[in-house]
Amino acid sequence: MVTPLKLRRLHGLFCVYKPLGVHWKLVRDTIETNLLKGNVAPPPALPHKVRFLAEPSPTGEAGAAASLSAAPVPALSHHPLVTGPEFQHIRVGVGHRLDAASSGVLVLAVGNGNKALDDLYKTRVTRDYMLECEFGMATKDFSHTGRVVEKSTYGHITLDKLERVLAMLEGANQKATRMFSNVDMSSQEAYELAVQGLLGPDGKSAPILTGLRCVHFQPPSFTLEVQCLNETQKYLRKVVHEIGLELRSTAVCKNVRRTRDGLFTSRQALTRNQWSAADVMQAVQQHRYTKKTEKTVRKRSEESSAATRQSKADVMSSHRGKEHGS
Repeated sequence: MVTPLKLRRLHGLFCVYKPLGVHWKLVRDTIETNLLKGNVAPPPALPHKVRFLAEPSPTGEAGAAASLSAAPVPALSHHPLVTGPEFQHIRVGVGHRLDAASSGVLVLAVGNGNKALDDLYKTRVTRDYMLECEFGMATKDFSHTGRVVEKSTYGHITLDKLERVLAMLEGANQKATRMFSNVDMSSQEAYELAVQGLLGPDGKSAPILTGLRCVHFQPPSFTLEVQCLNETQKYLRKVVHEIGLELRSTAVCKNVRRTRDGLFTSRQALTRNQWSAADVMQAVQQHRYTKKTEKTVRKRSEESSAATRQSKADVMSSHRGKEHGS
């Protein structure tokens, strides 16, 4: 059972698995409602106040003076039916959104975690998607439920041709990544960012595909694994449409499923039957622990790298000293 004291300290990030056909607002509102429902605990004993109550006269005469006696009575001003629930609103924030026709990992924040959510998306956070596609058809909105505008043959498409088109698209997007990064590509800073995997667009930019590969190919069906930045699900469906055109055919996206959003993966996502206050609290605590562990590992790695660089610098300095001495 989640007590009000625990709900008061509930701050952080967690992720859920958004089902297909459900709007993200409904997911957020459902979790907010479940957290408020979790604010149930045995009501505390009511405090008592001393009141002086009049006692009837033992003789029963109307004009007789009434005697007063002190008696403890409950303070009804503290009764739950008077005060109402302790929490009437809990702020739940939503990360990079998924439209109703998509499913997968949706990052949420509760309490002060909303600030951490804003900070998270100011960094270059990449996301992974699985796109289930089909050759031979084009629709107005690039989805398989849209109005069909064209049908075409696809027998000439091979896996080799598809992979060539994917490689071309990936190369064009890598060029865009360098263009939007606002870093001199010949500088040491660019090299260090590239080694750490942090080379990317500076601030908000156009959608960029950082990785693109085919994981299943059985015409007319095929599945793509995509890593990207600043994307929307509509943009990903349009990419599938353009792949079909590059192959002298047409293609439509049947399903968009997000498998990773930054540090959050589908393995950590809470399914619909886990959207309770207790499960949310456990997920927030688990993310806190994981983040703390990764921070410790990163710090040790940086210290080790710094020690290695210093050692190399000392060796080079020693060699230079010997050369000058000779």
